[in-house]
This record gives sequence, structure tokens and C-alpha cells, in this order.
Amino acid sequence: MELQEIERLIKISKEHPLMPETYIPWQQEPMDSDIFMPEALTSLHGLEIYDTLTPVQKLELGRHELVQVIASYAWGECLFCLFMTRHILTLPLDNVEHRFLLRELIEEFRHQEMFGQAINKLGGRPIKQSRLHHFFGKFSNKYLPADYLFMGSVSVELVTDIYGNYARKAPNIYPVLKKMFDLHNIEEARHIVFTKNLLKAYAAKAGYTKRTLYSYVILFNILFVRTMYVKKEIFERIGLENSDQVYKLAAKNFKTKFAETCLKDIIGFVDSWRGFNSATRWAWRWLLEAKV
Repeated sequence: MELQEIERLIKISKEHPLMPETYIPWQQEPMDSDIFMPEALTSLHGLEIYDTLTPVQKLELGRHELVQVIASYAWGECLFCLFMTRHILTLPLDNVEHRFLLRELIEEFRHQEMFGQAINKLGGRPIKQSRLHHFFGKFSNKYLPADYLFMGSVSVELVTDIYGNYARKAPNIYPVLKKMFDLHNIEEARHIVFTKNLLKAYAAKAGYTKRTLYSYVILFNILFVRTMYVKKEIFERIGLENSDQVYKLAAKNFKTKFAETCLKDIIGFVDSWRGFNSATRWAWRWLLEAKV
């Protein structure tokens, strides 16, 4: 990044901070007409069973699945903070990029607190990760080099941003959620300047093997997130019988819906540094139904 551009972003962060405590109307309770997530993003929408749900069940389905989305949002932010903490240690204290990353870390930690408060406001109970999720998350956080961690965190951000954009543009979204997603969108627009610059640096040094590994790290991070959104326990919570059968239908439906709704930006991101090749393309098609 150019020195003047970095200094400008640091100045904006200092002089015009968006504080979740005052920017978001936490005291406002949902109205009867408010929704928590656009229906089209829920796992059962588009299936015959969805038309049999009561209005309350549809609302609760959106609430519980949004809580899962927000929880994965926070996880992605935490992953990015871990990367930035590693990266900042390689920079001198007086380096302008070091100063910028400190501002970004401050904002990212505020975001995590904001997401936690939103979950509490919704009365949410995020469903814990499975053993496989826990192993993959722990392994990636502890053992992956910084550049691989960067690729994984960016992929989670891109996926969850899709949900944020859909939600904040919905006409009857609960105002607390709209303002939360608005705040995050504004501040992430500044962060992406740094992200794109660093991406170019990593991609320029990556040969065929490393690009292939980057692609698989992103693939499994997306799979990690996608499989956190749809959970059998949610269908039990909203009072559906045969939750096992409903879960199977929902998971299959959501896999296709996710591919159609959430993968466009991810595919463009991976394609920009030639991450699709004969060793990776088949896996993206098989595991994510990606059209690559």
C-alpha cells in the first residue's frame, strides 16, 4: 500500500470510529413484523416442508440459523486476528503497516465483542463444534503457517459477508442486526485494502504446489463454515418431528443453495491467483458443487 493511503486509513480509524455501544440500538426490541434472516437463506426454504411451518417456526428457524452464522463470523474474525498478530511481529514498531495493523486489530476485537452481544440479544445458543470441526479448527490455528492462516481467514470473511449483505438489505430485518451488519461492512471496506495488497504479495511468490495447497485450505475452511450453519438440533428446537430426516433434506438443499448464493466471490478470489487446477478443481466440484 502507498504510505499516504495507509496514513489516511489510520486517520479515519482514529477520528471516525464506529463504536458498537453507540452505533447499534441495542435497547430496541424486535417488532412483530421483524425478521432475523431473509427466508431465502434458511436451510428449509424451497422445500415442501417449509410451507408446512408456522410463522413462528419460520421466524425461529431464521433466528437459530443466523446465530450459527454470527458465531462463524466471530470465529473468522478471531482467525484473522491470530494471523495479524503473527504478521505484526515481523514488522518494526515504527513501521506504518505495523501502526495500521494495530488499528485493524482494535476494530476486529470490537467486532468479536459486538457479535457476542448480538447473539445474547437474540437469546441465541450457538451449537458447539463437532469433534471434526474442533480438530480442524485447532490444527489450523496452531500449526498452519501465517500465509495459509491468512487464506483461510479471508475465505471465511468472504462467505459470511454474503450473509451480512443479504441481511442488511432486507427491508424488514431487525434494526439491531441491520446496524450491526452496516458497521461491519463499513469498517471491513477499509480492511480489504490491506488484505488485497497482502494477497498480491503472497500470490506473487506462490508456485503451483503452494497455490494448490492454498486452494485446499480455503476449500476446507468454507466446508467448515457451511457445515456449521445447518444443525439437527435447530429443527428439534423449533418443534419439528423426525429431525433426522429433516436434517438430511435441509443439508442437501442448503449445499445447493450455498453453492448458488455464496461461492461467486470465493471463486473469483481463488481464480485471481490461479488456485484452480487439475489437482483442486475436482474437489471444489465434489465437496462444494462449485461451478469451476
